Amino acid sequence: MARIVLLFGLALTLAAFGLTWLEHHFWIRDIGWQIYGIVIAAVFALLGIWIERQRTEGKPENTNTRNDKAIKALGLTSRELEVLECLRVGESNKHIARSLDISPNTVKTHLQSLYAKLGASNRTQAVNRAAELSIFTLV
Repeated sequence: MARIVLLFGLALTLAAFGLTWLEHHFWIRDIGWQIYGIVIAAVFALLGIWIERQRTEGKPENTNTRNDKAIKALGLTSRELEVLECLRVGESNKHIARSLDISPNTVKTHLQSLYAKLGASNRTQAVNRAAELSIFTLV
């Protein structure tokens, strides 16, 4: 008995689906192609908004904070932090000296101090170590 009920239910479902499809098929022919474009654009816009919300959900709002504890523990001075920021953007010693209004020899002294405090032997290692410690803010 249950098998017969399931078969009739399936047959009725398929018939209802077929009638709905036929109605939809003829209705679609009456609508212009501009409406399809608008509907598709709206669907993709909503999908994009939903994906972005899912992607950013649960992430902290502000990740641009300096790790003041690490700066204090390493004993970095404000001038060394300025030099480190210039290193991060890839400036040369001459450019750093001009932008901070100090001599190139002073820049070299600050770099040697930074290398020693960060445990680095070159500019790239110093910047990478500072990034690991979140010493400078991200742009």
